Amino acid sequence: MVNVEKSENQAFLEKSIHHLEATGFEDIKADMEGYETPKSYIRKGHDAKITPDIVALKNGRKYYFEISLKSSKPRLLKTKWLFLDTLSRMNSNRFRIITTRGHYKFTDTMLEDINLSNKEPIKI
Repeated sequence: MVNVEKSENQAFLEKSIHHLEATGFEDIKADMEGYETPKSYIRKGHDAKITPDIVALKNGRKYYFEISLKSSKPRLLKTKWLFLDTLSRMNSNRFRIITTRGHYKFTDTMLEDINLSNKEPIKI
């Protein structure tokens, strides 16, 4: 999710965190009140910061979660997803997309556009 849209979608972010807690994830970090903020990465040559929506641990492995909701800035979202996917593969971590009803088609199209069609979104 792009930073501009985070305040609008707090409820879905909270719902996603509760789902992850119920499925056994621990040490959850999210850009939300009551949780520790995940580490941000700064793009070289730009002022833009890339912060994963949710970072959690399960069985000693780190997972990066990205919330996929229809966005007015799909190009920025694609850049963020590619970066997080590359980062997770470099460090033997996992990268997952979380989406909800009404946003499945948008998510699938975005994943196809950036050649991550092997990723199966978590549908809540």
